[in-house]
Amino acid sequence: MGFVILVPIIGGVIFAPLLTSYSPQAFDFSTLGTPQPPSFLHPLGTDIYGRDIFSRLLYGGRVSLGVALVAVSISVFLGTFLGSMSALLGKTFDFFFMRFVDAMLSFPLIFLLLAVQSVLKRPEIIYTMAIIGFTSWMGIARLVRTQTLSIKTSNFVLASKMFGASNFWILRKHILPNVLNIVLVSAVLGMSSAIMTESALSFLGLGVQPPYASWGNMLGEAQDYFLEYPYLLIFPGLCITLTILGFNFLGEALRLYMSPKEK
Repeated sequence: MGFVILVPIIGGVIFAPLLTSYSPQAFDFSTLGTPQPPSFLHPLGTDIYGRDIFSRLLYGGRVSLGVALVAVSISVFLGTFLGSMSALLGKTFDFFFMRFVDAMLSFPLIFLLLAVQSVLKRPEIIYTMAIIGFTSWMGIARLVRTQTLSIKTSNFVLASKMFGASNFWILRKHILPNVLNIVLVSAVLGMSSAIMTESALSFLGLGVQPPYASWGNMLGEAQDYFLEYPYLLIFPGLCITLTILGFNFLGEALRLYMSPKEK
């Protein structure tokens, strides 16, 4: 089911130039201020600036999925590395590191993101990627640390230490291959969280900025016109909902596949 949902969405985003001839930033001054309903020329209608909604959804999906992919890559790298090293470097480092993780988790994420974005002079895509990535690695770090603590007492790890293997060698040869399933599932599920976070920031005007289109800022631009032109919110809202649902289905399927006992 996850693939059934995600394949057409991701395929449409990738092959956007083949699916629409409209530019997502092209204004139609003849309909400026009066959104047009779905028609033959504009399958999903136009927005208040006369821009084709279908093209903006496709190109906006590139931005939303791109932001989520980069952010998840950052969080997975940090969470995997820091979580595994916390378990390998001894009790003292592990104690202080986990207290730092607890402190980070105690802050409401959305308010932390809003605070950081509001401090920046002008929110940009690169900042959105970095902020989401650097504030969402703690859950992965906890999972990887727990798995690493059980692996580090295995005979093959103890044997490697007896032969003088360094922590980085053990991490590369023994830890990472054995936590790959957890990391993969966390990355897939993290995509849905990152898309939701990016959409929330863009909706509030602190994420992806015009002229770039994203599903979140499309919702933000359309919120004042919901009663008169509900399709302006329905279409980007459906894209966000279906994409998050698809990644959740896919992540759950991977988790069950990689946990034979639970399956």
